Amino acid sequence: MHPIDWTVLLGTLLFIVAYGVWKTRKVSNTESFLLGDRELKWWTIGLSIMATQASAITFLSTPGKAFEDGMGFAQFYFGLPIAMVILAAFVIPQFYRLKVYTAYEYLETRFDLKTRTLTAIFFLLQRGLSAGLTIFAPAIILSAILGWPLQVTNIAIGSLVIIYTVAGGTNAVSQTQKQQMIVILSGMFIAAAILLSKLPEGVGFGDTLGLAGALGKLEVVNTEFSFENRYNIWSGLLASTFLFLSYFGADQSQVQRYLSGRSLTESRLGLLFNGIIKVPMQVLVLFVGILVFVFFQFERPPVHFNEANLIVVEEAGPDLAERLHVLEAEHAELFARKRQAVDQFVQARASGETTARTEAIERINAELAQERAMRQEAKALILQANPEANDLDGDYVFITFVTEYLPIGLVGLLLAVIFSAAMSSTASEINALATATVVDLYRRSLIRGRSDRHYLQMSKGLTIFWGLIALLFASVANLFDNLVEAVNIVGSLFYGTVLGIFAAAFFFKRLRGRAVFWAALMAEALVVFLYFGHERAPETYPLTYLWLVPVGCFAVLILAHLIQALLGPGAPAPEAAPDGRKASQTGAQG
Repeated sequence: MHPIDWTVLLGTLLFIVAYGVWKTRKVSNTESFLLGDRELKWWTIGLSIMATQASAITFLSTPGKAFEDGMGFAQFYFGLPIAMVILAAFVIPQFYRLKVYTAYEYLETRFDLKTRTLTAIFFLLQRGLSAGLTIFAPAIILSAILGWPLQVTNIAIGSLVIIYTVAGGTNAVSQTQKQQMIVILSGMFIAAAILLSKLPEGVGFGDTLGLAGALGKLEVVNTEFSFENRYNIWSGLLASTFLFLSYFGADQSQVQRYLSGRSLTESRLGLLFNGIIKVPMQVLVLFVGILVFVFFQFERPPVHFNEANLIVVEEAGPDLAERLHVLEAEHAELFARKRQAVDQFVQARASGETTARTEAIERINAELAQERAMRQEAKALILQANPEANDLDGDYVFITFVTEYLPIGLVGLLLAVIFSAAMSSTASEINALATATVVDLYRRSLIRGRSDRHYLQMSKGLTIFWGLIALLFASVANLFDNLVEAVNIVGSLFYGTVLGIFAAAFFFKRLRGRAVFWAALMAEALVVFLYFGHERAPETYPLTYLWLVPVGCFAVLILAHLIQALLGPGAPAPEAAPDGRKASQTGAQG
């Protein structure tokens, strides 16, 4: 990488980290470390929420997914605005009324300590695993560019995040995320502009849309209902709504962002801001992937986007190396034929010749089918050379364009986008993990009545601990096929049960803690069973991971009602807030 790119990359990252540490240099108590003194404005909350969700995985895997499958993944986010409105109306006011540090404190107020503890443990399990994925994603890039061992790169990224998160806590996370989102959004707009500028002379924006549309890449909405199809409008509006309700309403990494607001109104506006802006941002990222796809119809792509895998084949012996060279030569000939058909399409579109345009699309689709077969053949060679290799290369599509085709300086900026996303998301996660561990487990059940300084030091120590756990999981993250799906799959294993617990708390006042506790354990067992059943026998267990969230939620509610009926009516819900504090009836208004 050019020295100018290194200067841009390191300068951007160091400025963001230094700014966050400087802005939060006066953090001196537990509340300030965990909640930032509850002083954030709505735009900071909104950007922080977006940055927490938009990890580096978003900017690596999502363009690759659009490259492979088109815009259909956008349907995953259709339920987001619905979830934001529901949370702003029903959930945030309850949290503000009780002045809680974590979402799980509310559950002790409503149910009992064991239900609170169980839900916090569910959060720690799923978010601790997901944090490792957000470190692993950018580590792939840097290790490929520098030739560093992947584990060394994981440690370098994780250590940087741990340093400024330990230094400033929640406030450092939120302050740095504002700068990171500016870098991220600017970088993606620049990437889209550069992609369009690098298309051949005479190929305009209309031609780009025409070609992508004719090849089926712009089909956003799929109205066909199917449990086996991961992304359609029904899974987006129904199943994804449940996932986002659980993520933003019961996942401490997100709840902590809006609990830091200076008033109820500021927090509500921040959440609604996210609901309005997040969907267009994801469409932009997907569209960048579509532009990369169109770009590689005019510029010959590699037969496999992960160059490190091709090097392994080259070094595996003369037979495999020769087969790879032959495949690459055939791929080059195929691309030449496809390029002729693409040029024919552009010319036919300009002249309005419908027949020639249809013929060109048929030729392109035929060549693309052969290209996919060649890519599969390349993957087979990779697995022959190294049976342990990850032969999937979708996560490398966008970064291949960035490193090979962007001008000097912009390479560093786009890499800064990816690293900024990784840092912002990982920092939020380990900060939230430390908060839940201290507040819901350590201070509540293990070591009570110690000084504020003791809990502040423990919060910092647990931030380091969870950062190390994330690094450990990052070391095995290459076992997943697609990183953006991997994060959602890990979440889907727990989010449904957690959402069911909170739904029982908010909307079913007759349910008591004992019934909900046992219902949650049984529902979680059901979700895990269905997930692994689908992995082993999808014909027998057709539910894909998105539907596990509503299944887990409704399982908790149904089982809790059945158990409550068997147990009989319980004692009224407790009036006092957790840890002996009285519930505040005059939470911050605004």
